[in-house]
Amino acid sequence: MDAKAPITQDVLTIPRKLPEGPQNLIGLSRDQMRDALIAAGTAEKQAKMRVGQIWQWIYHWGVRDFAEMTNLAKDYRAMLADQFVIELPEVVTRQVSGDGTRKYLVRIAGGHEVEVVYIPETDRGTLCISSQVGCTLTCSFCHTGTQKLVRNLTAAEIVGQVMLARDDLGEWPVPGAPKDETRLLSNVVLMGMGEPLYNFENVRDAMKIAMDPEGISLSRRRITLSTSGVVPEIARTAQEIGCQLAVSFHATTDDVRDRLVPINKRWPIADLLDALRVYPKVSNSERITFEYVMLDGVNDSDEDAHRLIKLIEGIPAKINLIPFNEWPGAPYKRSSNNRIRKFADIIYKAGYASPIRTPRGEDIMAACGQLKSATERERKSKAQIAQEAGL
Repeated sequence: MDAKAPITQDVLTIPRKLPEGPQNLIGLSRDQMRDALIAAGTAEKQAKMRVGQIWQWIYHWGVRDFAEMTNLAKDYRAMLADQFVIELPEVVTRQVSGDGTRKYLVRIAGGHEVEVVYIPETDRGTLCISSQVGCTLTCSFCHTGTQKLVRNLTAAEIVGQVMLARDDLGEWPVPGAPKDETRLLSNVVLMGMGEPLYNFENVRDAMKIAMDPEGISLSRRRITLSTSGVVPEIARTAQEIGCQLAVSFHATTDDVRDRLVPINKRWPIADLLDALRVYPKVSNSERITFEYVMLDGVNDSDEDAHRLIKLIEGIPAKINLIPFNEWPGAPYKRSSNNRIRKFADIIYKAGYASPIRTPRGEDIMAACGQLKSATERERKSKAQIAQEAGL
């Protein structure tokens, strides 16, 4: 068996039809943009300067029209408009929850759709973005995982989600206005649809654009990548992105994790923890977040809490306890509030932060594990899901 292959359901991969016509500048690295400008006739000696100017217009000011790039000559702007476009994914629908959470259904090339969620809090605003249409992982508690993987998103489609949310929040700076350091969109989490580490290069390239100091300028400490445990790519994430890491852990024995997170059959808990012990040293990350969904009678006992403490010993960590967000046909129930509090208390007394995540956006199906794009939706019966989960 190929050690790099995902554990997956039957994967339906629809070839991505890229639109014909001018090249999109969104998603290109600085080097790629330089090469594209030279190919379009920009003098090599000027190319680096032109990249810097265009980069700032697109990623700092949020400009989409070459005509507005006033520090470029008129004929050069006309050439850019002829050869290139600045295009984001299309927002199909926008829903706002009673708690202020915003959910966007976003259409990408080929007509596929993904979901993006913005969560406002008192001290931050977090954008949850997607890296794939669908998901390969079939985690049995996750609504997103009940649809087939269609394709990976491009770097343009990933960073485009950050940009369209800034559009909606009206957060691009205005030339000449006083500088405003407050950020409505201050944090990005790769926790939407898909497993980011099965789309590593596109995720890395998109996040490098988001972190570029002359553009969107997000600190790497404000970006969190959530993985189900693609062990070979964890070291690469530390070296090539250096962002914060979150792990969908959810169980304290291989037997239970095999059922909840099937990728565990490829890289079991011991292998995953070995990779995680090294991560903070390489990435200079403060600590790793262990995400733990609370499922009634499955993984929420006092024994589970004590096992979890023993497993993560020596890893700088915090444990995010996530009350299960129920969805139609789900084969599990949410643990009771008392049980979650008891579990959290055991972990807290062992010296780890153990916040209980407040479910957000449940009324618009925007909560953790509920994302599922309408066009790729595959309804399954509760019995089918339970059977596939081995329950």
